[in-house]
Amino acid sequence: MIVLDPADLAARRAAHEQRVHDAVGDYLERRASGAAHPVIDFLFTYYSLKPGHLRRWHPGHGVALVGEGAAAYRDRTGYTSVTVDGALATTVSDEFLAKRLAAVEFVHTLLTRTAARPARLGCFGLHEWAMVYRGGDDALRHDVPLRLGHEGTDRVVEEMPLRCTHYDAFRFFTPDAVPRNDTALSPDHRLRTEQPGCLHAAMDLYKWVAKLGPLLPSDLLLDCFDLARTAREIDMRASPYDLRGYGYAPIAVETPAGRAEYVRAQQDVAERATGLRARVVEGCRSLLVHSGRTTSG
Repeated sequence: MIVLDPADLAARRAAHEQRVHDAVGDYLERRASGAAHPVIDFLFTYYSLKPGHLRRWHPGHGVALVGEGAAAYRDRTGYTSVTVDGALATTVSDEFLAKRLAAVEFVHTLLTRTAARPARLGCFGLHEWAMVYRGGDDALRHDVPLRLGHEGTDRVVEEMPLRCTHYDAFRFFTPDAVPRNDTALSPDHRLRTEQPGCLHAAMDLYKWVAKLGPLLPSDLLLDCFDLARTAREIDMRASPYDLRGYGYAPIAVETPAGRAEYVRAQQDVAERATGLRARVVEGCRSLLVHSGRTTSG
């Protein structure tokens, strides 16, 4: 077990809290005034980890905290008190790991299988278009206009193939859009079709690390949050919504130039996700090995 001395603990917590403040300070100011944001709010509504929880630094399983700063962790979920070299310390407990082992195994399997598949870059972000297809105003998910209006949006969906591989995007398709997708996805497709070119698969790395907190360290969580924010911005710039009033230039995927721009952005996100996905897989593997479990894809 690694023992983190009080000075190192204080420095890491302070650095983490500053990084979170830099990342979400503007969001908190907007929320305090009651203003909504169609792009960034998603990171705290669909992904249920709140800013206050994101701000809490965790060292991850296998690290013991000692000294005055460790006291704040003793009553937090997942932590326990232990004795290390005769000193009282606080660490994430093996009992908590045992309770979360099924989740660790699922995330390890999902991300291992995702990483093993070739990246598919031909979806052009049309899932957001499919979520409003032939749905009228009732299908709009944000209080902003459509760039091409309803008829123009529907025409794009009808003229371009839907190739979504991500079930958690597909499940929000309108009824008329569902049969247009090249695969009828179901929940078990998370393990069968998830692939590393998908923007939502990259975004979901944040979700999976959050679900395994505090077993995995907060620096990994925040790295995944940063990528999720980038991917979300690209996702919505390529959507049918007109977000220029929020400072987002559209990626016009209905045009050849827009599709090329989207693929370049998609590739950049996929490259960043590759390293993060490997870190999450390794973190899960270490937890499984510690628990005496074998790992497999």
